[in-house]
Amino acid sequence: MSIKVAVPSDFPGGLDATMSAHFGHCDCYTIVTIDDRQVNDVAIVNGIPHAEGGCMAPVNYLADNQVQALIAAGMGMRPFMGLQSVGVRVHLNPVQSTVKQALESFISGQLPAFGQEHTCSGAKGHCHS
Repeated sequence: MSIKVAVPSDFPGGLDATMSAHFGHCDCYTIVTIDDRQVNDVAIVNGIPHAEGGCMAPVNYLADNQVQALIAAGMGMRPFMGLQSVGVRVHLNPVQSTVKQALESFISGQLPAFGQEHTCSGAKGHCHS
């Protein structure tokens, strides 16, 4: 069984990049295809500015790239609900890690499902959406 997973990444992206804490404001997304618990295809796509669709722009962008799961450190309620509505499962990885480490945790089932309690409100100008 194959699954396409996106990880918000700092420039330049890829498995050795640092996972970005900002889902909707990341430099890029590292998108991997996982087959039989192994990372196979690795692609890097640019992040998308909010100006081109608000908080839903990154959601629609990932859906257009056939992403089925996302690993995130945090995000606002609106993008979280948007990801659920397009069928993208979100998993929580709140620790600073590389993309590869986040994917290893995902593959081994160590990342919990992201829930409404993990969303941020954007208070004091800081949010992960």
